[in-house]
Amino acid sequence: MTDPQSPQELEPMPTDWERCLAVVAHPDDLEYGAAAAIATWTDRGAEVGYLLVTRGEAGIDALEPAACAPLREQEQRESAAEVGVTSVEFLDHADGVIEYGTRLRRDIAAAIRRHRPQLLLTLNHHDTWGGRFWNTPDHRAVGRAVLDAAADAGNRWIFPELIEEEGLAPWNGVRWVAVAASPEPTHAVDVTAGLDRGVRSLLAHRMYIEALTDEEPEAYCRAFLTRNTERTAARFGGRPAVAFELFPRG
Repeated sequence: MTDPQSPQELEPMPTDWERCLAVVAHPDDLEYGAAAAIATWTDRGAEVGYLLVTRGEAGIDALEPAACAPLREQEQRESAAEVGVTSVEFLDHADGVIEYGTRLRRDIAAAIRRHRPQLLLTLNHHDTWGGRFWNTPDHRAVGRAVLDAAADAGNRWIFPELIEEEGLAPWNGVRWVAVAASPEPTHAVDVTAGLDRGVRSLLAHRMYIEALTDEEPEAYCRAFLTRNTERTAARFGGRPAVAFELFPRG
């Protein structure tokens, strides 16, 4: 008999797609879990691109933004390479004060039209991480803008200048938007084969991690990701997994 109090089992993420665009606010946002899933996707030949809305310049208290930004950008490129991603772009919105609005939606819609993905990936857009842990304004703004830009990208009458000035034809081929680290997950990806590369991908943000914690960096990365994948495993047949909230489109 099923325990009515037990969490619902998570469904496997769809795999009948070829291109994914991951859009998040900061360097390291994808590496706290999603990168291990991305490693499994690139293994099967899927094309994944990263779009960072900022360069993470406000992320390290001891470094001035002008010095911090190029270092975090380089760490992000190295991190992406660990999981088979070579396309890494930055939008240069200001770290910490991203504003949800038409400018952000337009920038993301333009990237969607360039990359033409079937799957969009972003980070938790909800007010909290679950319980009473408040989410940051940047994550909320970017996550919600990604969900909206999936439709904007397919409508020729929204941001028509993308056609007239940039030659970006509408793309209505986004079939799903997946939200990593959501407190309301619906699907998951088995990361048995991708977990070690996920750890290395997070570890590539060494400068950020060393400013964040006094723990030994590799031990910190492995413990964090292993703990989260084991927690998800309880709802995914006992397999280490990364969870997503999946929004289907069309």
